[in-house]
Amino acid sequence: MESTRQLLFPFGRSTERLDRFLAEQLPELSRSQLKILIDDGRVRLDGQQVKASLRLKGGESVTVEIPPPEPTTARPQDLPLTILYEDSRLIVVDKPAGLVVHPAAGHREGTLVNALLHHCRDLAGIGGELRPGIVHRLDKDTSGVMVATKDDAAHQHLAAQFKVHSITRRYLALIHGLPTAAAGTIDLPIGRHPVQRKKMSTQSRAGRRAVTHWRVLRRYAADGLALVELTLETGRTHQIRVHLSESRMPVVGDPVYGGSQRGKALADPELRAMVRALGRQALHARLLGFIHPESGAYLEFQSPLPAELADLVAYLDNKYRLPADPAQQALSSGESPSP
Repeated sequence: MESTRQLLFPFGRSTERLDRFLAEQLPELSRSQLKILIDDGRVRLDGQQVKASLRLKGGESVTVEIPPPEPTTARPQDLPLTILYEDSRLIVVDKPAGLVVHPAAGHREGTLVNALLHHCRDLAGIGGELRPGIVHRLDKDTSGVMVATKDDAAHQHLAAQFKVHSITRRYLALIHGLPTAAAGTIDLPIGRHPVQRKKMSTQSRAGRRAVTHWRVLRRYAADGLALVELTLETGRTHQIRVHLSESRMPVVGDPVYGGSQRGKALADPELRAMVRALGRQALHARLLGFIHPESGAYLEFQSPLPAELADLVAYLDNKYRLPADPAQQALSSGESPSP
């Protein structure tokens, strides 16, 4: 149903633009939504249509007509979901590898959004549309924890946390290369590749700052492989894959950023077969933590390695694991490494 909000700009307050006053009074609506309402004549000042730049001086009565959310163009589909948590504001899922997050060209159906539309019967609307709010994404072939929101207020709250980098995000990756250090930070801007436009790169002319912290969990004698944990400070497209690849530590099995390592002939035929059967980058979003938009409580969720990755790591552990140096042992136990 359409709702109407009556707002009064008080006397004695400093003059203020109409759009800024509305953003303060109606935090559940985004600025783009408010602009659409103003442009459509759904915001009136003392009964008259107005512009967003109008300055309020005091005593004005503002009427805002808010239409009901429109059905999304995406089709609900009964697809399997592993739900880690759900309430009236948000839902946390364990996304499997191979599942596209959002409908796009070439993937109009069979996505996480299609599955959420079928499962979530209490959507309140995001951006004026009845759909789940996708605050962040995982690549199609990256598995692990994701959160989606059910209403505008929750969506904006979570989006703000991602913007200020207060979200906790940790990943596991199997990489080519044996880093000489036990831990490190990659601080290189990421943007669209200057030549290959479907790829991202640290060589972009318009890159945005991207920071990835990494630490070695295990080293393997088999062709110089290592298991690393990565903590994201920022969230650029393909950030982990690009940072590791351009630091000469590409993710095992990465079809885009693996470079010469993509088809590297592993000496162990069984290991080679396992990597081939994996069929994707060995990257998993294992932990996600954030502040709940309503309760203010910190929530944290973990996802175990999917079977195909767990089997690969177990095989390497049993046959090729190298002893950890003291600094690495301290990191793995959660302590600060000794000087």
